[in-house]
Amino acid sequence: MALAMAEKSATSFLYKRLPFNLLQTFKFSTTPNPNSSSSPSSTTTSESSTKSKRKKKKNLFEVVQFLPNWGIGYHMAKSHWTNVSYEITKINLYKDGKHGKAWGLAYKDGLPAPAPKKISGVHKRCWKYIAHPLKLEARKPDAPQEA
Repeated sequence: MALAMAEKSATSFLYKRLPFNLLQTFKFSTTPNPNSSSSPSSTTTSESSTKSKRKKKKNLFEVVQFLPNWGIGYHMAKSHWTNVSYEITKINLYKDGKHGKAWGLAYKDGLPAPAPKKISGVHKRCWKYIAHPLKLEARKPDAPQEA
């Protein structure tokens, strides 16, 4: 009799304390369905594993973090720019290493701007490293050689 009372109080405690959805899960999840050989969740995981994931683009700080001296002196550009780049002159990096501010010389068609300016859009995920920027060398006229 005492055992029956204890079971009844334990059952009523469960019904009072647990959410209704959880009780449904306990009641109906114990009997497997013999007709379904594969669950719908297993087909979605196999489809997602065959699809290639898109590579996440990087912001300016994620690009320069592997360069010496955090990319100061190197050329960076947004991926959709043509013939425009920045030569990094100064970086103010926040503690997390992925955010901050940057300044640089703007290069357009290989010609630098007169003074460094703050680079806008440094947190946007579209930056790339320019290995060999177009630099127009100042050509001096050939002086006649006296022999």
